[in-house]
Amino acid sequence: MRLDYLEPWSWQQFQQHFALRRLPGVECLDDGSYSRSFRLAGRSGWFRLRPASGFLELELSASARGLESRLVPRVRRMFDLDSDPIAIARHLGRDPLLKDLIDRYPGLRLPVAFDPFEQGVRTIIGQQVTVKAAVTIAGRLVERLGTPLEDAPEGGPLRLFPTARAIADDPLPGIGMPGRRVDTLRRFAAAVADQELELNLEAGVDALVERLCALPGIGRWTAEYIALRAFGEPDAFPTADLGLLKSPLWGPDGISARALAGHAERWRPWRAYAAVYLWQSYALENG
Repeated sequence: MRLDYLEPWSWQQFQQHFALRRLPGVECLDDGSYSRSFRLAGRSGWFRLRPASGFLELELSASARGLESRLVPRVRRMFDLDSDPIAIARHLGRDPLLKDLIDRYPGLRLPVAFDPFEQGVRTIIGQQVTVKAAVTIAGRLVERLGTPLEDAPEGGPLRLFPTARAIADDPLPGIGMPGRRVDTLRRFAAAVADQELELNLEAGVDALVERLCALPGIGRWTAEYIALRAFGEPDAFPTADLGLLKSPLWGPDGISARALAGHAERWRPWRAYAAVYLWQSYALENG
């Protein structure tokens, strides 16, 4: 299947993003493709995405046949194929602080998770640890509770991400997280499994953030980051994020969360894309 998009779009940006965050067993990445396993509508399978000249080529497992109408929109959202990078750059470029980054890295997109629950789990795991450490812990979770993928392709994903019920019901001994964070993770999973927590934006992003913050152990940074990464909400903005506060754009002393929140008002309704550029500058500064 051919997935079109508006130029510019950078395979390198997404390759770098997934290279840092690739979840062993669930996701596979090489120079010319990305693949992962998934559950959707009570079925499981895998897909593979390859960049071509001006479009992306999507390959689906045989078990995914008939799911195209539900799967393709998720993949398009995951790789942010429906945004208008020129319009976003024009708006954000009015801020002189961002203009140089936008000129250097035209058309940066907003990478989004395939599954909101999986992103929620990975965000909670990632509280106060490095990306590398979070991936390691999430990998243990997959190895322990993820089920094998029945039609796993050669050289592709082998396991499915654990279900909410599986995580909620396992005490997760030796997983590599403090006990309090394990409790937060299991409460989150139980709320999803029991349908007490709705992971959607039907009532708006603020309502989702409030629902998440109502769970013990989940603060605004976690909730806002989930809204940004799990749903691609274009105006979500985790103000307390270290990478945003310490971006080189603010100088050697960084910026306070309060000052950042005030400055970011001029970026609405595209604050999430401004965050992508700030993270880009932070990553360049920190290797």
